[in-house]
Amino acid sequence: MTIAEVIARPMIGAMFVYGGLDAARHPESKAPAAHGVTDALAEATGLSTTQLVRLNGLIQVGAGVAIATGVVPRPAAALLGLSLIPTTLAGHRFWEHDDRSERADQTFHFLKNVGILGGLLFAATSTGGRPSVPWRVNRAVRHAASAVGERVGTIAPIG
Repeated sequence: MTIAEVIARPMIGAMFVYGGLDAARHPESKAPAAHGVTDALAEATGLSTTQLVRLNGLIQVGAGVAIATGVVPRPAAALLGLSLIPTTLAGHRFWEHDDRSERADQTFHFLKNVGILGGLLFAATSTGGRPSVPWRVNRAVRHAASAVGERVGTIAPIG
């Protein structure tokens, strides 16, 4: 793990732990804004919007702790990114505000979250200079196929 990762992971994780705890403890304050985003999911799951907000908060707490401590950081970053999408769409609907100041404020927060999502995407796909899992699997398959091919070539034909 690089020094940048040691510093960056707790920084990004702390934001999600803090925000997630707030959502888990006080989902009713966020539920009204979330209704337009959660209606279809609430209907499909049978959970209320308040329960979905609380669940999203708990996911953010768990994944935030995971990324902060370096435990499964790539899946944690992907999960945080997925949880940030409905949070952003529900909480920062700048296009619905007529007041110029409020629209500017919500646009800023929307774009801030888009930037954080970009960082999470980078964190979810970064291998830290190590080969990726798909590369390792492909290499192992090639080596196995090569080993099988060499063994097959040394077997004398029957008959």
